[in-house]
Amino acid sequence: MTAALALGDDALVLSHRLGEWAGQAPVLEEEVALANIALDLLGQARVLLSLAGDEDELAYLREERAFRNVQLVEQPNGDFARTIARQLYFSTYQELLYERLARGTGPFAPLAAKAVKEVAYHRDHAEHWTLRLGDGTDESHERMRRGLDALWRFTGELFEPVEGCEVEWGTLHDAWLTRITSVLERATLAVPEGPRRGGWAAGAGRQGIHTEPFGRMLAEMQHLHRSHPGATW
Repeated sequence: MTAALALGDDALVLSHRLGEWAGQAPVLEEEVALANIALDLLGQARVLLSLAGDEDELAYLREERAFRNVQLVEQPNGDFARTIARQLYFSTYQELLYERLARGTGPFAPLAAKAVKEVAYHRDHAEHWTLRLGDGTDESHERMRRGLDALWRFTGELFEPVEGCEVEWGTLHDAWLTRITSVLERATLAVPEGPRRGGWAAGAGRQGIHTEPFGRMLAEMQHLHRSHPGATW
């Protein structure tokens, strides 16, 4: 099932990226918050990948080109502001998507109805930090601006239709842009300029084309399973 694989890979890859913050977050409270968000996403990934096949084989034994996640979620964490920028873009999209899927009658409705509450917290967490960093010191404002600008070109791919996922992608995009614009204005930040679609934009993850950092992340994520096939705890 294409949609289960695409949405499951989004959650799995972003969960792993957030897990990389363990032991490195700026304050202890964020250690807990980022770890909890990562675990929520991992739980979503398990449900979704189970709809497409064996969750462990799909997570640990596929090659890079077989993953269908958007390129946004595979981007390296960078500094804390860049991670928050990625979270703001993705969690706002994911909340709007799950709200729509939860109202439907398709196979994703039960998961979406449960997960939308988790994702609302993820979006609220990202908004809180965007406001705090954007309207904070000159340094925090500049770092937040750089993070938003760097990841902007990856956001167009979020709204490319996914086979088996019946939503109005155009209205989803418009709602996302309205929300993002509102948050950034309140944070005294400008909506980034630059292409989000077309030849100069990024994004072909749904077709199995990924950015260079994804290969390193995947090697780390799959190392233990591949090194000890069939091992049990």
